[in-house]
Amino acid sequence: MIKLYTDAAVNQHTGHTAIGLLIVHNGKQLQLKEVIAPTNNHEAEFIAAITGFNKLIELHINPSEIIFFNTDSKIVADSLNKQYAKHFEKYVDELLDLQSHFDTVVNTWIPDNQNTGAHNLAIQALHASN
Repeated sequence: MIKLYTDAAVNQHTGHTAIGLLIVHNGKQLQLKEVIAPTNNHEAEFIAAITGFNKLIELHINPSEIIFFNTDSKIVADSLNKQYAKHFEKYVDELLDLQSHFDTVVNTWIPDNQNTGAHNLAIQALHASN
C-alpha cells in the first residue's frame, strides 16, 4: 500500500507557484518539493497530482500496489471520481491515464489539516523561490 499526498501553494502577490509531494511506503517517506511555472491554484493542484503519479511510475512502483491518493483540492478529487472536469479536462485525462498504470487507485479528498506534510513542502518551496 502506498499513500500519495499532494498540495500546491500560490503566492497571489508575486505569482510564484510551488508543489509538495509526500509518498509513504513501508513506513518510509519520500518528500519532494519544487517550484513550477506561475499559474492559478486549481491548475497547480492538478500539476501536483500529475507530478506525484509520474514520480510513482518513475520509482517503478509495483502496479498491483494499492495507491491511496490524498488531496485537499475538492476539484481534483471530485474530477477524478467523476472522470470529468469542465475547465480542466486535459489534466483529468492525463491523471486518469497515469492512474491506469496501477490496478487500484483510491482518490480521496482530505481536509487541509490532514495534508500538512505535502502542504508544508509546497510552502517551503514557495518561500525558497522568493
